[in-house]
Amino acid sequence: MKAVRTARLREGTSQRDFARRAGLSFRGLQLLEKPGHDARVSSLDKVSGALGLPKGGVPALLGEFLLEDGRSFRSASVRMLADGFDSWTIHLFDAVDAFRRGPDPGLVRLGPVDGIHSRLGALIASTVETVCAEFSLTLPEWCRGVGALDRPWFVAGIENLKASALIESPVRFRKRNIFVLANFLERV
Repeated sequence: MKAVRTARLREGTSQRDFARRAGLSFRGLQLLEKPGHDARVSSLDKVSGALGLPKGGVPALLGEFLLEDGRSFRSASVRMLADGFDSWTIHLFDAVDAFRRGPDPGLVRLGPVDGIHSRLGALIASTVETVCAEFSLTLPEWCRGVGALDRPWFVAGIENLKASALIESPVRFRKRNIFVLANFLERV
């Protein structure tokens, strides 16, 4: 798991010292740091303890995650993170469709997960603002904390559409330096 290795390296600790501090075997830590390893929750909780995080935090966060509605925008961000940047269209529009079928404030309550690409986080925030406005729902607080991208992002990625996107892009997207066509969230 890349996160375990990254956290250990951030601490500047060798695998042996970190394994000892976490109460794991050296081989156990090596396996945890290996991509694709099926880690046990108890082992990850030991790692979090060695990092100074609260004991029991991993099971608590896992429990919170399991209670999240699979149709939510947060769940869509988890899928984007797991499936890669280019998967955003499927997962974002699935969340939009689910919200429009039944506009439940719970589907927008939590923002994107940490670690998601900044472009996708900003796109999700702009999309959530748009669909909330469609149903006159209060914006979730987390949207206010999502700022503009450093560089403009033309979502279509087609050079000939940039001028149209500059003109047509709704303000909720433009304010975050995201440029989409006017029909971006329309479905056939």
